[in-house]
Amino acid sequence: MTALPYIYRWNRQDRKGQACAVTARGKMNSIRVVFADGYAMVTSGNAIRKATR
Repeated sequence: MTALPYIYRWNRQDRKGQACAVTARGKMNSIRVVFADGYAMVTSGNAIRKATR
């Protein structure tokens, strides 16, 4: 299993296409994601997809 199993799909804060990991899930489809550079954000669960590579 990879350390960053998801790809961020939305172009929020120029993060589109970057690998990320989900660190928390909340109500109403909210998730907290962390990117390879350590940046974290709370976003919608619709903003990520499983990485295929």
